[in-house]
Amino acid sequence: MSSPESAVNEPLEIDEGQEDKRERSTVEFPYLDLDAAVEVAQGVHQVAGSSCGWDQLAAQMGQTAKGGGFRLRVMTAKTFGFVTYGQGTVTLTELGQRLNDPQQEKAAKADSFLRVELYNKIYELFKNGTLPPADALENEIVKMGVAPKQKGKARQAFQRSANSAGYFWSGPNRLVRPAIKASAAAVPAVEPEPDPDKKTKRQHEDEGRRHPLIEGLLKELPEPQAEWTTEDRKKWLEMASTIFNVIYKDSDDSRGSLKVVVERNSAK
Repeated sequence: MSSPESAVNEPLEIDEGQEDKRERSTVEFPYLDLDAAVEVAQGVHQVAGSSCGWDQLAAQMGQTAKGGGFRLRVMTAKTFGFVTYGQGTVTLTELGQRLNDPQQEKAAKADSFLRVELYNKIYELFKNGTLPPADALENEIVKMGVAPKQKGKARQAFQRSANSAGYFWSGPNRLVRPAIKASAAAVPAVEPEPDPDKKTKRQHEDEGRRHPLIEGLLKELPEPQAEWTTEDRKKWLEMASTIFNVIYKDSDDSRGSLKVVVERNSAK
């Protein structure tokens, strides 16, 4: 009996032919693991960015376009949600494009793992506990719709894929979705809109340093463009001089006094 930890490293047995027609699985799952799907998606990106010919992709991957191994890899990439194909072309999906972005690669792998119907079922069943031993896990896989003759291959691919997608980060028998930190470039900071009804911090600090007598003096100033006689201006300045003498100290030894003088315009 093999353990979940050893299953991650055991050789993956692949039968590139079809299932026995007398015994078909009723749940979707790939014969190959997530790494094989990633290879296909990255191959498409390297050849032409988002879409390329079937034969071009095969050449990029060192495969034969009509070979069963190559076809199985492309089918695996489709099962994980990375590509679609038709009329001789293979095209990256939105998830496949995210996979090829270094800032989104880990999140794309984690998302692709749950795109597989069988893997999502296993995750929902065991996400709050621990995975059972290999034999018991295979029995559960059969209950979920995998043909009994395919249960070993399905388990191997599942465990390898879970490891590649980061779901074994807390242990080889605990299926926990990885925590993906958002990129600073992907999540721009939003500047709060200024509130016109609130004073700035600098304004509050300035008012905190202002003497109450100065506050009273400023309140005596009339509104701009209002009438203000010369005599009233003189009185205000004299009041200001008195206040200055109260709240400020002279820096020299001999104190003097300020005198406000109004000079009348002489008649021409």
